[in-house]
Amino acid sequence: MTSDLAALESSGFWAVVLPFSGDPVCARFARVRDARPWPGLPWHGPPAGTWSSSLGHDAFCRGVADIRGSIAAGEVYQVNLTRRLRAPLPAAVSAGTTDIAALGAALAIGNPAPYSAVVRLPSQGLEVASASPERFLSREGDAVRSSPIKGTASSPAGLTEKDRAENVMIVDLVRNDLSRVCEYGSVTVPALWSLERHPGLVHLVSTVAGTLRPGLGWPELVEATFPPGSVTGAPKLAALDHISRLEPEPRSVYCGAIGWVDADTRRGDLNVAIRTFWIEDGELNLGTGGAITYDSDPEDEWEETQLKARRLLAVSSGWHHADHRPSIGSTL
Repeated sequence: MTSDLAALESSGFWAVVLPFSGDPVCARFARVRDARPWPGLPWHGPPAGTWSSSLGHDAFCRGVADIRGSIAAGEVYQVNLTRRLRAPLPAAVSAGTTDIAALGAALAIGNPAPYSAVVRLPSQGLEVASASPERFLSREGDAVRSSPIKGTASSPAGLTEKDRAENVMIVDLVRNDLSRVCEYGSVTVPALWSLERHPGLVHLVSTVAGTLRPGLGWPELVEATFPPGSVTGAPKLAALDHISRLEPEPRSVYCGAIGWVDADTRRGDLNVAIRTFWIEDGELNLGTGGAITYDSDPEDEWEETQLKARRLLAVSSGWHHADHRPSIGSTL
């Protein structure tokens, strides 16, 4: 176990968790095997009506208005505003478990995602199950890629020019981030505004690629690009100031990155830790949010956070079939 990202340039296979707020966690494993179905009890999660939110409807809408004012004043172009949902873990039952790996198994069925991950490290107090649709960084030797998501709707018809503008802003930010550590002229955009379908919604996804400069590795790559631009905003430092001011609680693992690194082959893949649950202080946590631009409507932005959370909350409550959709309540 180490928090030193330089270890990812040594040897072995590592699980990597980069919290948005907190120290990195890198765990090297002696053995690595293929994935297998979860052999334990099924997930037993919080009832649907027990969730609360760090920002209620009115506070979230005020935050959107605040960001729009800052954009009008020329301070930022875009800020990702999020809220943290939490519910007490239920008491143990003989027929189910609150083991985070069981939630990961439930998500694999009820909300499958291309960059899903489960990390359970008891010695670090780390219990995370991610159903992320978004790649933060992948690496094959010196070739690196990032695939930011910006633009979310319940169907392709719901995507707007605002969504495309959000996407372009973050593509430019990611290009700038990668240019800090990539060879001059190597940073390209192989895909812009690709449409991806995920359970219950669609996304606009772009890809930015580049070639690392000689002598640079994971420490420099993460330093140049973290936190992910798609969950911060543009310019990134100014957006982070607004996030710190407007969000009443730290994001913890949410909006960080989770993945693996094979130091021996110089390969790795890290997600953006969205659609991600974690257990902390006897509670199950989930983050939800969205990008705010000048064209944002507070009510629409609130509804987008509801859309992103709805299916995940259904899975976490054990009701992920189409005919059993719980209400997520006015407190969210």
